[in-house]
Amino acid sequence: MKSLPAQVMTTSKALVFDIKRFAIHDGEGLRTTVFLKGCPLRCRWCQNPEGLLPKRQPMYMSSRCIHCQLCARFIQYQDRPLLEEGEAMDLAIADCPAEALRYDSTYYSVEELIEKIKEDAPFYKYGGGVTFSGGEPLLQWRVLASLLKECQKAGIHTAIESSLYSTHLQDVMPHLDFIYCDLKLYDAQKHLQATGVDNALILENIKTLLHSPMRERMIVRTPLIPGYTATDENIAAIAQFLVNEYPDVTYELLNYNPLASAKYEWTSFTYGLDPKTKALSQEEMEHFRLIARKQGLKNVL
Repeated sequence: MKSLPAQVMTTSKALVFDIKRFAIHDGEGLRTTVFLKGCPLRCRWCQNPEGLLPKRQPMYMSSRCIHCQLCARFIQYQDRPLLEEGEAMDLAIADCPAEALRYDSTYYSVEELIEKIKEDAPFYKYGGGVTFSGGEPLLQWRVLASLLKECQKAGIHTAIESSLYSTHLQDVMPHLDFIYCDLKLYDAQKHLQATGVDNALILENIKTLLHSPMRERMIVRTPLIPGYTATDENIAAIAQFLVNEYPDVTYELLNYNPLASAKYEWTSFTYGLDPKTKALSQEEMEHFRLIARKQGLKNVL
């Protein structure tokens, strides 16, 4: 198993790159989805590349820039602003009239973030709650555990969306109402090539969940990525693994989203798929659902 990254985040503040309100695809009911920054995986098809690095970074959106060069009073400008976090960049961002400069994330104390979550509390009474996503929320496991505890105290339903590539699952499990976890590839070598990490820890954590009371409050997901995860062999292997552990687990197949490639111009990362790659048809989606069912899985979404 490849070792875990050294940059596990231990700050007392949450580093958040987005907060999505009234989300309907991140759990039951209307959700507030909080995207925590930083991820140990490097999936070639990552849908949120702006959330990969575990630190706050300045961003330049060239499409908004009016080339007034007012930022040059604070930072270097060579055809475009040179980006470097610091007090000078803070001033440049505050002074940019076109809002072409910004930070890709915001630090929140636990108290500040809980107050923002509570703003949506009137909508939670109809079955909603808060979902912590990423990035990988377990990379910020200490502050995540504090946030989950405070949400539970306030009677707010809690969920996470996680790769489960973490040794800190047990630290947050007591404070979770629901878990969405990814199992992208069953073959260890293919998982390493496609995501940058081995999948042994992920499989171990899924086994732990499937042999715990949490198994009734979790969904295992596989994103169907053409050329990578969307193969008969992979879906059959994942389904067989799940059947051997707990055949009643809920398994969800997610269609490929081709829109994420547009986000990469804001980051230092390169999209690993051909931008012309298309989402799967309904017939192709049903083909993979049938494969999973044939292995003995009873609840395939």
